[in-house]
Amino acid sequence: MGEASLTRCRIRRKIRLRYLRWRTERNRDVVLRCLDSLALALEAGGWRCVKTYHAETAPVRVPLLRVYGTAVTATLCVMALPGGQWGFHEAPRGHGGFLCHCEGDVQHAAQVIDGFLRERSVR
Repeated sequence: MGEASLTRCRIRRKIRLRYLRWRTERNRDVVLRCLDSLALALEAGGWRCVKTYHAETAPVRVPLLRVYGTAVTATLCVMALPGGQWGFHEAPRGHGGFLCHCEGDVQHAAQVIDGFLRERSVR
């Protein structure tokens, strides 16, 4: 009985993750808008940002934002979250690298990511 329940749980999880991936790919304009606004806020805070998602730069499947500091580099992306929300993630970690939500105050998101990058550079 427990084995069947675990299997159903795994199937539901896979379906949910595929649906979130589909939403992310389908709503590319939302993803680009979030990354553009974050790049402006981070550049105002002294970080160097490279947008790798414009067609003239390089055609990519997943839009990425590379953030450079003196001793740290991070690759960020925007992914769909359950409940119709969007979030900034550390790209190599996927959904496990959630940093903060995209909706609302971009300055707050920039502060959270700035703190994440500064903490990472100390290590």
